[in-house]
Amino acid sequence: MEIISQLLPFVFLIAIMYFVIIRPQQKEAKARKEMIDALQKGDKVITAGGIIVTVYKVEEQFLSVKINEDTTVKITKDSVIRKYEDEA
Repeated sequence: MEIISQLLPFVFLIAIMYFVIIRPQQKEAKARKEMIDALQKGDKVITAGGIIVTVYKVEEQFLSVKINEDTTVKITKDSVIRKYEDEA
């Protein structure tokens, strides 16, 4: 009985850490992966460097993106931060 009362605060601390830190990070990572997997040609995204580009071609690990009409570059899917939604 004495051991349980001594371990109880640690169990509560671990539970709080799970629900406050670990679980939200897992949810965010899952949502980001789903967003990256759903990218299609023509979607606008923001890269880790802050550049807004248009997806030109989706490959297994890379994206070919257009910076402007003349420039197409290949980036890793991990460098995509989020989709860019035009605010009209």
